[in-house]
Amino acid sequence: MTHAHAQISSPQIKRDKKQPKENLEWLWQYGPPPAEGRENQLVLDPRFRPFLAQYLTAPQTFWGNPKTGYKTLDETALDFLSVPDKVIADDNRYLTITGCVFRFCPSRGLLWVDLNGPHPLVVFAAIDWIKDSKVPSEPDAEYTLWIFSNHPIDSEHLPPAFVHSVARWTAKPTTGSTVIQQIRNAILVDPDGSPHPIAASTTGANTFTVPLNQQKAQQ
Repeated sequence: MTHAHAQISSPQIKRDKKQPKENLEWLWQYGPPPAEGRENQLVLDPRFRPFLAQYLTAPQTFWGNPKTGYKTLDETALDFLSVPDKVIADDNRYLTITGCVFRFCPSRGLLWVDLNGPHPLVVFAAIDWIKDSKVPSEPDAEYTLWIFSNHPIDSEHLPPAFVHSVARWTAKPTTGSTVIQQIRNAILVDPDGSPHPIAASTTGANTFTVPLNQQKAQQ
């Protein structure tokens, strides 16, 4: 597995003037209510796969291998959202869509969309198990957080709403587990595929305090 460092971008997005205005308002219908949204119905919406293919175009080298090949980023995102979790709306502006890989929920995905403005910022984040660490059922297993965005973002000025979303996401264990995943590495990947290692804490990962009952469970 290849590990690199990622650079996460700032709210000052470099806009492509040739890009037409995009309307992603249809995504809102899959947020609350109900409280956890309707992620399964969202993934099945005929507009969802073309949406991923349009906005997630960077090369990726963590899902797959050199011999069999690596999936495209949009196919990777679909894999990481295939088991539905939640669709959360924040501040009437941001949507966070979460899920995990079928039959391997330690591999989790987060799709974050800033719907403000004519050119939405779309960020895909994936938690990938470091295979030479402990097995995922053990509390000290380690993971890499990969972050891809459709616009360049500054690693030193990540959008605060995205950081909050990652913090909330990583503060909860995977489905069927009580173990909080420990993010050891974070890699921000530019739209052209250039990877930049960054401190995991700057992404929001593992920054929420683990509840006392879960601290005891991990001791």
